[in-house]
Amino acid sequence: MRPLAWGGAAALLLAPWVAMRFTSEVAWTGSDFAVFGAMLLAGCAAFELAARAARTPAYLGASVIALGAAFLLVWANLAVGIIGEPSHPLNLAFMAIPLAGVAGALLSHRRARGMARTLRVMAGLQIVAGGLALQTATQEPRAFLLGFTAAYVAVWLLCAVLFRAAADTAPR
Repeated sequence: MRPLAWGGAAALLLAPWVAMRFTSEVAWTGSDFAVFGAMLLAGCAAFELAARAARTPAYLGASVIALGAAFLLVWANLAVGIIGEPSHPLNLAFMAIPLAGVAGALLSHRRARGMARTLRVMAGLQIVAGGLALQTATQEPRAFLLGFTAAYVAVWLLCAVLFRAAADTAPR
């Protein structure tokens, strides 16, 4: 799976460059490539750490899902913003969620039980961030924010369940 992760990251980084050759709709700057490349590097490095820590398929599955969801959350927030423009101050609330995941992984030493707790905390933070965003949203984005928040809470809780299953079935 490791070559697939790194190869996929390289393909993702090349995709906008190729698209820029065929359309003016895609106009990335050097800094866009640098930020996206740094995100991909961080994601692949986190995958490497998770793959090394995985003792069960449930742990690896939870790690891949959580890393993918966190990557998409950060990418969407930087690209277009969850709430209005990326510079909207409430978008920082959404950025706190993956940071909590990193902190939880470090504090728990990536142990499955600690990761399960971390993902439950992330689900709670997602609810808080979504609630804050809903307070400022107009009617149209409210449905999006509700769906977005519900989907991410479900993903974080699914990962928590998988990490808990990994803790319960891991060889001692």
